[in-house]
Amino acid sequence: QVQLVESGGGLVQAGGSLRLSCAASGRTFSSYVMGWFRQALGKERRFVAAINWNGGNGYYEDSVKGRFTISRDNAKNTVSLQMNSLKPEDTAVYYCAAHSYPYGPSWTSGYGYWGQGTQVTVSS
Repeated sequence: QVQLVESGGGLVQAGGSLRLSCAASGRTFSSYVMGWFRQALGKERRFVAAINWNGGNGYYEDSVKGRFTISRDNAKNTVSLQMNSLKPEDTAVYYCAAHSYPYGPSWTSGYGYWGQGTQVTVSS
């Protein structure tokens, strides 16, 4: 059974930092694009960042560029999201996701595996 489990969410003041982690089990995702999405209260889930299979390339939604960094450790089957200079508008439930198939071509779609989410709240 494939599982993605996020951790690291919490409450932080604006300008602060958090590091989210996602641990995968049940399958090795070293050949899969992995990403982070977020869903604010009352809004649709939206793409945040993604990383290619070997960690050599990342792709970011415009509002987080320069503030967030995605990384992965294929030996540990984990992916992380370092979030700096947090803003109140970053408040959301953050979800880890993995592509359905290896070497998927899209950064923002094609995800078939999802975690349960972790809450990030940024106070002003």
